[in-house]
Amino acid sequence: MKYTEIMVRYGELSTKGKNRKDFIKQLGKNVRAVLTNYGDIEVKAQRDRLHVDLNGQDDKPVIESLKQVFGIENFYPSIKIAKTMDAIKETALEMVKEQYSAGKTFKINTRRQDKSFEYHTDQINNMLGDYILENVDGIKVNVKNPDIEIRVEVRMNGAYLSSEKIKGAGGLPVGTGGRASMMLSGGIDSPVAAYMAMKRGVKIDMIHFYSPPYTSEQALAKAKQLTSVLAKYSGGIQFIAVPFTEIQETIKEKVPEGYLMTIQRRMMMRLAAEITKNRHCTGIFNGEALGQVASQTLESMMAINDVTSMPVLRPLISMDKTDIIEISKDIDTFDLSVLPFEDCCTIFTPPAPKLGLTWKSHVNLSSILTLMN
Repeated sequence: MKYTEIMVRYGELSTKGKNRKDFIKQLGKNVRAVLTNYGDIEVKAQRDRLHVDLNGQDDKPVIESLKQVFGIENFYPSIKIAKTMDAIKETALEMVKEQYSAGKTFKINTRRQDKSFEYHTDQINNMLGDYILENVDGIKVNVKNPDIEIRVEVRMNGAYLSSEKIKGAGGLPVGTGGRASMMLSGGIDSPVAAYMAMKRGVKIDMIHFYSPPYTSEQALAKAKQLTSVLAKYSGGIQFIAVPFTEIQETIKEKVPEGYLMTIQRRMMMRLAAEITKNRHCTGIFNGEALGQVASQTLESMMAINDVTSMPVLRPLISMDKTDIIEISKDIDTFDLSVLPFEDCCTIFTPPAPKLGLTWKSHVNLSSILTLMN
């Protein structure tokens, strides 16, 4: 069956108050952005729902793209037909037959926007139910938990029928939660953290540190590929590559081995904070999870945070690694993340990293800090 429209139901943004129209406007803008290459498609973002008029375009790529847009709870591919009971009956029957197999149940769910239509909601439900029972052998009604649900909307400009409910990405539209930077490594965690930041409506810029010749061109290309995969959830992401070799070499020379990782991360954070401020962003995200490695203890996080007054947000802070991996597979970043290209966070990893900075007063960091000015 060739669909003519997709009806989108809002998620969490439907609970908003006076600023709800701003959230809906942003969602409409994001949907238009992801569908811009699919031909003559019209997006109408209204207060109660969003409508995508396909205007004859193929519905399959549109459906796949909508699954990735934050702010959408679910959506219904629909077909527009003449506003007559005969047309509604035949289309509903065709939809049921496409999905029916022995033992399946069904339900009719009607909404009537056009109050002048000759039949009211209950009459339409009953008439369609009777017609399907008469024409589909063995099918039964189940109003609480049906296998097949036919949704009928009688609007002013026609009747719309749908039989498929598709889950959306949920969350809030990207762009409604402000703008921040994301410290992207080449591993599993930071792409998932970026995804979760965007799900809360945050527009992100990617910051990736690389250290040639210790890190390869393939490692940098992997970070760019990860950004490209994540961009389909937001309509576009700025990628900022920051050379880090000289700073790492100086840290390696000046700092006791056990503190290399924490000092490196402090330097990265200082740079990220400056970049974030210069780009008029208001926060920094990263992929740290509490206790996952020695440099991600509370003591180390406090030491790293100490170099900036900007909010540092860690969406994965209390998540298990197995849960993070599952999300990375769902969002198609896992296979890229596990490619065996080194990143600059691991090239000088000490055998026994320290958990804090109690030695700070005994070490002269001036030569390192001048690199950051």
